[in-house]
Amino acid sequence: MTAFLSVDTKGVEPESGAPAPDRLISGDPKFRTWNVEDRDSGLYAGIWESTPGKWRIVYEEWEFCHILSGVSVIAEEGGQARTVKAGDSFVLRPGFKGSWEVLETTRKEYVIKV
Repeated sequence: MTAFLSVDTKGVEPESGAPAPDRLISGDPKFRTWNVEDRDSGLYAGIWESTPGKWRIVYEEWEFCHILSGVSVIAEEGGQARTVKAGDSFVLRPGFKGSWEVLETTRKEYVIKV
């Protein structure tokens, strides 16, 4: 077993999902997630994709994101809305509350620490 892990979708079956009905604000967003790292220690990494729509988000975990394609708007409750697009990287810290709106199907690489 190698300690090097490539983050891509080859050979990884995606999980399908959607926002919980009580968090949905608009549209009919659908998620696909390719988890390439899923550790018992609460560390996760992979690729996530969503079709257009808007939903409420609440982060209890720490997440690093790098946008690969698409356009989304992430709005912090009581704060600023930020448009993110291909090439943008950011961290959402525990306690972040707001909304995620996918304007154009968005794909991101992520690392999550629970």
